[in-house]
Order: sequence, then C-alpha cells, then structure tokens
Amino acid sequence: MEESLRTMTRVFRRECHRVLGSERTSIQGADGMLMVLQLAVAGVNKQERGDFSVALSEVLAAWKYFLLDKLQLSHNDIPLPQNYDLIRKEYDCFLKRTNTVDLIDVFIMFKELRINEDPEEPLTAMQLFQFLGGDKERTEKMDSLPVCPATPSNKPVCSAQIQRAVRRVFCSYLGLLVNSKNDLALAYTLDNPNRSLGHSAFTDLRHAACDNSSSLFLTVTSFVRAIQLGGKGYAPPESHPLRKHVKGLSEFLNFVDQCQDVLGETPNPREAGSKLVSSIRAALVKGRSNGDLVYLAAEDTARSLKERIGQIHTMQTQSVVGTGISPARPKAYAINHSTAYGGRETVKVLMTLLDEEALAPPCRNKAELLSEDHAVPNGSSGACLLTLYKSPEAPTGSSPKPLRNRVLSQQEHIQSKVMRPTIRSQFACTYSDDELPLNRVLEFPSTSQLPTCLHPAPKKPVPHDLTGMDISLKDPEDTNLRRKCPGQSALGEHSGNAWNRAGGKGTQPEQLRRATGTSKRKLANREYAEQGREENQPPQKRPPTKAPTGGPGKRNTKAACKKLIAGQGKLTGFFRL
Repeated sequence: MEESLRTMTRVFRRECHRVLGSERTSIQGADGMLMVLQLAVAGVNKQERGDFSVALSEVLAAWKYFLLDKLQLSHNDIPLPQNYDLIRKEYDCFLKRTNTVDLIDVFIMFKELRINEDPEEPLTAMQLFQFLGGDKERTEKMDSLPVCPATPSNKPVCSAQIQRAVRRVFCSYLGLLVNSKNDLALAYTLDNPNRSLGHSAFTDLRHAACDNSSSLFLTVTSFVRAIQLGGKGYAPPESHPLRKHVKGLSEFLNFVDQCQDVLGETPNPREAGSKLVSSIRAALVKGRSNGDLVYLAAEDTARSLKERIGQIHTMQTQSVVGTGISPARPKAYAINHSTAYGGRETVKVLMTLLDEEALAPPCRNKAELLSEDHAVPNGSSGACLLTLYKSPEAPTGSSPKPLRNRVLSQQEHIQSKVMRPTIRSQFACTYSDDELPLNRVLEFPSTSQLPTCLHPAPKKPVPHDLTGMDISLKDPEDTNLRRKCPGQSALGEHSGNAWNRAGGKGTQPEQLRRATGTSKRKLANREYAEQGREENQPPQKRPPTKAPTGGPGKRNTKAACKKLIAGQGKLTGFFRL
C-alpha cells in the first residue's frame, strides 16, 4: 500500500503541469481532508442555521458518505447527509482557493496522466477507501511512530498529540515556502511561536483577505509592506482592522523572509533543508527547558526531517526522472526572486517531503484530531481549527448569563428578600407577593406624592322612599363632597348646600325634604353604630369638624360647631341611639 501510494504521487508530480495551472499544488492527506470537510460542513451550517458549528457525529457521517461518493463506490445503504451538495461544493471551493488537491483527486488524475512505462493501476478504489477511512490493520502496519519506546529510558515520552502538532507546524512552514496560497499552513504557523496573533487576529486577517479576494499570506504581505512604505502614501488607514496586530504580523513575515533567504542563498538542497528545519526548531524551543515536552518533540521532529531530506536529495540525484518542475518558467510559481534562481532544487526536495507527509496513515482517534489544540507548540491554551475559523460574536447584551451566575444571583435575591423586614397588616395572608409591603406604601418622600383620590367600593342599590321618590336623583356633587372630605360630619354632607349650588331657591320640595331627612337619619344611625363599636378604644382627639353653611340645616350648625371634650361625642351619640 505504501509503495503504491508513492508511485501514484510520483506520477502525479511529474505530469501535473498538463492538467493544473500551478506546479506547486499541495496535496492534502487523510487528516487534512477530514479537517477541510469539517470546515465545509460548519460553513454550510452557518449559511442554513446561522451558527458556525458542527457535531462530531455529523462530520463522521458526512466523511464516510463523501469518500464513497467521490471514489464512485456504492453507497446505497448509507443515508444521504443533509445539504450534501452544498457541503461538496464548499469542500471543492476551499481546495481550489488554497491551490490544493486531495488524495482522491490524485488517484483520479493518475489514470489520465500515466504513460506506458507506469503501472496500470497501483491500487483499487476500495483499497484507497479503506486507507482513508482508517482501516485498523493497515494503519497499524504503516504507522511509523511507536506507541512506547523499544527499550526503557529515563527520557520522558512525548504524547502523540504534542508530537503530531509540532510536526504539523514544521511541515506547515515548509509548505508555506512552496505554496503561498495554502491557508491551512498559515493558520498553523501564524501564532507558532507565540506572536500574540490569536483568534481575534486570525479573524481580522480572514475578513481582510475575503474583502481583497486574496490568500491569507498575500494579505499579510501586502499589509506589512504598505506599513513599511507608509512615508510614500501607501500606508493603510488607522481604522484598518489589522493595525492593532501590525507588530505580530511583522514578526511573522520577517521570519518567513529569513527562511526564503536561506532557500535562495544555499545552493545545496540538503544544506538548505537542514538550515530551514534548524531555524524552525530554534523558534519553537526558544525559552523552553530541556525537559519540556514541546522541546523534546521539536528535537525529534527536526532530527527525523533532516535525515529524510538527505535521503530524498540522494535519491533525486541518482534518479534520471525528476519531479517535472520545468526550469524554463520559475518566476510565476515562486514566492520571491531568491527561490526562482537558487532554490529550485531545494523546492523539489521539499515538495517530495511534503507529499510523503500527505501519505501518512490517518489518525486513529478522529475526535482527538478534530478537537486538537493547534496552539500547543506556542505554550498557550488555544483552540481547535474549527474554533479558530469561527468568527467571535460581538456581545449584544441579550445572551443569557452562565448557569452558575444565574443560580448565584437568584440565591442572593432570595436571601435579601428574607432578610428585609416588612410591615404587614392582619390581612397579610390575602396579599400577593407582587404587592408592595405596607412600609413601602406609606413611605412618601414629600407631600406632593400623597394619593389624590380614593378608589371607592362599588355602589350599592339606592333605596326608594315610601312616596316613590328615587334618592339617586340627588346632585352627584353631594356624593363627591363626602368622598373628598372623610372628616366631615355625615349630617353636614346632606345639608342644603347641594340644593343651593344646583340653583334652588327658597324651601326645598316636600318629597325631596322627606328623602333627604330619611337619608340623614340612616347615615346618622350608621355613624352612631360605628362610634358605639369604638367605646372600648382609648379616647383620641379629633380635629374640629367644619360647620356646613347655608341651606335648611342651619338649626344644627351651632351644635355641630361646638368643640366637644374627649369622649363627649361618643356618650351623646350613645344616648341618642
């Protein structure tokens, strides 16, 4: 299987200029294909549901159906993933935008590009499906990294996740020198080592690249060069989103420029490759101790890559057939002029090395691969690739607080409610919790906030006189006067003032006088009965009642205006009753 994949890739490199527009196209391996598919599914979910996220089960279901569909194998027994056409379109657009192809594309193009001397079919579609899907037997045979060392030693063993993340950073730097449009390579190297270019900086960079319709690396290059040429009027405005990240972007571009200079100034591919790997290793282990896991992983990766670069250079020197990169047109596919003249042979070696990395067996644990922290080499707690590509949402104020904060705030509210003293009347059991306590009702900052009206109870039906005269024919102002002045005597309320205000002159009609007298007697009896209930209460001082003026009730005016001593009114009312 390993030899068949290498044969297929070697033929593709030799003849790819016939079908592709660039000879520096990168190849995505099995793990890279799964990551790109995850981004494609999340992008479709963003379009359909507005959320750039995807579940692991959804990715794995789409991954199996995608492999069978692209390899043109039978997939009738597998359900069609939701929005599969949009997912496939998004996946192909990402590969085209980043100038990359996957192993299935290489397998399909091999049938068209092979010549008579090449084998007819090094492997079948089903074998490739088993390899990409992670067949356990074939993966264990091809896995070159042992789980534990053969002999015991005191040297700590690096975890597979850290080893894989560090090796990916090395290969991403080398891949960026070969293919500047590879956005995944830039995503892994932008903040490795730590340059304070985290999630926010990568999001601003993606938005700027989308606005300019260019790759991420080209956007960084044009922005930093414009800042350096600011004196000639080429500087971007101060409101540019990348202005706050100019320091980290400049450090990143300076490091890539140093690698390009090494690539162009060193004619020997083996020596140039060793210098490039040493530069990347020095940047990753800077400030780390010898026992750090990232330090150990960087040491092992640098040593293995240097050995493999030397072996590839020896093989290409002895072999007659090269990689097919034509020396007649180097400038169109070079990052700068240095690689166009001095680094051609080194680029061939690097491309062969990256192709072999793409043929590595897939990761056994898909969940660990998709949730892998890409920021492990820089010493910070970063996020997985999916989170890195997800734009941070601006706070709107409507999002709910975390559950812990909501529980704590509710507990504080309950405690404050229990601790706060309240004044309740004897009928507090009839109150609802939403009503204010009595002390809150009676606390008025000023007299201007006193209640201006009292809401009376519903009126009872008014009784009729024996003569058939309806008492409700009285002037409504008479009733309003009683409501507004609760301290006034009931007898004074029904005096002749209402008749005079209504325009009556002289004596009132006989029927109206009888009705008024009957009403007065009823009100007086009711008042005396209420006073009788208060006999057991201690004597209280009452404000003097206002004497009514005018009307036929003048005979009682003097008696009503007399100032009574404490308790005299109650006794008088008792004897009258």
